[in-house]
Amino acid sequence: MSQARSFLALDLGAESGRAVVGKLRGNVLDLEVVHRFPNIPVRVPDGLHWDVLRLFQEMKEGLRLASRENQLASLGLDTWGVDFALVDSAGALLANPHHYRDSRTDGKMEEVFAIVPREEIFRTTGIQFMQLNTLYQMYALKQSSPHLLDAAAKIVMIPDLFNYWFSGEAVCEFTEATTSQMFDPVRGRWATELADRLGLPLQKMAPVVQPGSRLGEILPFVTEECECPPVPVIAPACHDTGSAVAAVPAEGRDFVYISSGTWSLVGVEVDRPVITERSLQYNFTNEGGVAGTYRLLKNVMGLWLVQECRRTWERRGVSYDYTRLTEMAAEAPAFRSILDPDDPAFLHPGDMPARIQEFCRSTSQPVPEDPGSIVRTALDSLALKYRWVVDRLEELTGRSLPVIHVVGGGTQNRLLTQLTADASRRQVIAGPVEATAMGNILMQAIGLGEIGSVAEGRSIVRSSVDLANYEPRPDAAAMADEAYERFLKLGPR
Repeated sequence: MSQARSFLALDLGAESGRAVVGKLRGNVLDLEVVHRFPNIPVRVPDGLHWDVLRLFQEMKEGLRLASRENQLASLGLDTWGVDFALVDSAGALLANPHHYRDSRTDGKMEEVFAIVPREEIFRTTGIQFMQLNTLYQMYALKQSSPHLLDAAAKIVMIPDLFNYWFSGEAVCEFTEATTSQMFDPVRGRWATELADRLGLPLQKMAPVVQPGSRLGEILPFVTEECECPPVPVIAPACHDTGSAVAAVPAEGRDFVYISSGTWSLVGVEVDRPVITERSLQYNFTNEGGVAGTYRLLKNVMGLWLVQECRRTWERRGVSYDYTRLTEMAAEAPAFRSILDPDDPAFLHPGDMPARIQEFCRSTSQPVPEDPGSIVRTALDSLALKYRWVVDRLEELTGRSLPVIHVVGGGTQNRLLTQLTADASRRQVIAGPVEATAMGNILMQAIGLGEIGSVAEGRSIVRSSVDLANYEPRPDAAAMADEAYERFLKLGPR
């Protein structure tokens, strides 16, 4: 590389989105956030939806602002997984996509299992069972609105919808496609036989492309509106976790990553899916990764618990920022009460403080009363759940995993990061905060031939950010050991 190259990452999380310009100068990647915007779902009579039109408008504004000061080499975007959109033969959006936390999938897993056994679904897809998976969402849609599926010419995942609007190319990027629980990783194609038994039109899913693929140039209506040249649209790892893991600043393979945000994705990279009786028993997942890898991981509810507590208190007229909530949690007693973060009671939006209190009450534990104690209960429990997942990962892979890399926005919660080191008795390395945007940009650079490999990209990350190191504290680790025994009795899954 003879000179700096600028790339635009459009990174949409479940709570907010951002447009990030990355300048690649030799072995250093500098980031500038040029636009931030909230991602607020909308509830209407038929359920909870993503406001995809507003999100696309915000992304176009990010492109406009980025192009004003930079000569962009390409654009790439990433979002969450599992949600999908229906497009008709004229390219029009048929309905506003539902949000994965919508309650229409309540009970749908059990209905599906009555047709195709749980074990068979896992053998086919290797994906963990969550009612929010695309498989159960589409099954629910077939029951409630079959005319929409009949009218669809193509079905795309959410980032692929935005890629289509930017480039005119309707595809499904590999890392995103695998989150659906409708992709066969062994055969490397959509699991059409599974879908046929459920009456789902999987033949309408757009073709799958690999991360780093060039989709085409930005369409003329976008270039005119955003006053930008027709730069290439690259599909990075369009699933945000896939991009975040691409930017983990690790050397070698014997590490655990935690992509920490609204969700916590705890896993390892493997060369092939681990589809075994044990991985089924532990409800682990095999999501597509970059450069021919898979991500053996478990989705943990993550900082959603704290986010939803904060929203509940705001609705009652009491506003705390996350820094203050963490400070109050640090002052609360450690491991006094614990919960399983993945209990179904915590999935849907609502009064999260009351749900945490009820869980503690129903399990005969002290009930946290104040915000600090409630948040401390959530953070302690997350750290214990991380330990459970890491222990299972060592068992499933037969590998020693002495280091945990935490990336993403959750690294800013220093209390949770230290608790993770204490509970797991492992070294924890935190950073970068903007891992998803960095991984997105690095995959764009790989797609354009600017850098040669993911390993080279990770070296660039190590040269570009300051990493924080956390070691387990003996007294706190001993306290966590005692709490972990109580945690195991809750029956975590």
